This record gives sequence, structure tokens and C-alpha cells, in this order.
Amino acid sequence: MKHALIHRLALASLLAAALPAAPALAADAPPAFTPPAADAIPDNEFGKVVREGEQIFLHTPQRAAKFVGNDLTCASCHLDAGRRADSAPMWAAYVLYPAYRAKNEHVNTLAERLQGCFRYSMNGESPPADDPTLVALQSYMYWLASKAPTGVKLAGQGYRKLPAPPQKPDYLRGKTAYAQYCAVCHGAEGQGQKNGRHWVFPALWGEHSFNWGAGMHQIGNAAGFIKANMPLGQAGLLSDQEAWDVAYFMNAHERPQDPRYQGSVAQTRAKYHDSDDSLYGMEVNGHLLGSAAPPSGGKLRAAGK
Repeated sequence: MKHALIHRLALASLLAAALPAAPALAADAPPAFTPPAADAIPDNEFGKVVREGEQIFLHTPQRAAKFVGNDLTCASCHLDAGRRADSAPMWAAYVLYPAYRAKNEHVNTLAERLQGCFRYSMNGESPPADDPTLVALQSYMYWLASKAPTGVKLAGQGYRKLPAPPQKPDYLRGKTAYAQYCAVCHGAEGQGQKNGRHWVFPALWGEHSFNWGAGMHQIGNAAGFIKANMPLGQAGLLSDQEAWDVAYFMNAHERPQDPRYQGSVAQTRAKYHDSDDSLYGMEVNGHLLGSAAPPSGGKLRAAGK
């Protein structure tokens, strides 16, 4: 009987060794999270500020006009009111701050991170850290992140990181894919689309879009966003290569100047854009990008603010 037990144990060991190892992915995968439903915002004084933050997020040029220089909203780049995974959702961002950012080489508070969004993505001015606009936005983000673990990257955080494309991103291929998939909403010239006074689809380049300092001008960020979210309602329709090509094409056009610009495109590129991920200061189709950029500030500059 003893020999039979030893035999069975030995056989079990051999079978276990022959089986493929279980993948370690599940243990290493970032935790999933689902934000609370919109109708769960509390009906109290805190809830009022959360709702104001939601409205600022959805209607930024109207609700935060003195800080916005273009016609984008926070939801232009963070879809479904900041809820959608792989669209830099707010619930995943909230739990990661304070954090060091290479962009400005120091630890940023969440308020400072939002100030950067207004300066670059909204092509406007940074609200003071204690301004009600930032208080409301942070309250909304806090509420979206209710019960989320802190200090960890949640599944769907940021924009999707695509593998390097089989072929180098190409302007002409991007132009073709843009015409096929994107122009119907964003316009043949990337100008966006209005319904009366209200923008339905944001401008992707030109004076009404984000400026050269915004994260979406980086080809990798744009490619990841496009692959995971575009065309709207048909996410994943484009191949990885097409997403890279469209991102290159989109970011090979002029947009408002980087607000850190001090008179020299070459110096601005060397200091802030020295990467293959940025076309600022690079020549594309005979044009030096950044050399004809409209001044940063957009509507605020035009209004003398």
C-alpha cells in the first residue's frame, strides 16, 4: 500500500510537470473598476459641487469660459463624461495623484495637472488652484473614483499603448484613412462640426483645437485614443497601422503655438519636443510645423484677456 501511494504521488508529479504553466497575467493584471452611475450623485451640498464639476466637464467653454481659449470640452478627449476606459478616464487619473511628471520635472498635485489641461488642451489659462472650477472638477473626479484603490494603475487608465506599427506612420496613408473614417464627423480640414453655436465634433487641428503643448499632439497618445475609441460607436474598426497613420496625419498639421514658445521653434523643440513622438519643429510636406502656428490663447487672446 505504501508503494502504491508513492507510485500515485510520483504519477501526479509527472502529470503536473507535463501541464503548461498557468499564465501569470491574471496576478499581474491591473485591477478593474466601474465608476458609480450618474444618477447616484448624492443629493446634498457635496453632490451639488459634483454636479457642477460634471457640467464643467461636459460644457467647458460655457461653464469655465474665462479659462478656455478654444471650443473643446474635457469630454472631447475623455469620453462618456470621463468614464470610458482607454480614454484617460477620470476615475483612473484621480487615484494616481500627486505624481511626478517628466513634462514639468516635478511632483504635480491633481489641481496642477488640471491647470495644465486648461493651458494646453483647452488652449487657455490655468485657473488658480483654489478656484471653484478646479474644486468642482476635482470633486467630480473624486466621486467617480469612489471606492477605487489608490496609488495603482487601474485597467483602462490613460490611453491605450499600441505596439510599434509594422510600417513607419505615413502621411499619405493617414490622409486616405482619415478621409474614409474621420472626415464625416471632424471635417475634411479637421475643422470639427457645429450644430448652430454648439460644437458636436471637436476640431482636430487649426486654431480651434488643442495647442502644441497638449498631450494629444503626441502621435502615440493619439494613435492609442483612435484605436480604442474611434470612429465613434465603432471602436476597434481601424487596424493598429491605420490608427498610427491617422494620428500622424492629424498631428502633421498646424495648431495653436506651444505656450512655452519663446520665439524659436528649434529651441522649443529641443527643450520640450525632442522625441519621435512629436512632429513639432519637424518638416512635413515642405512645411516646418510650429513656424506658422496661431498664437496660443485663442479666444482669450482675441478678447484681450
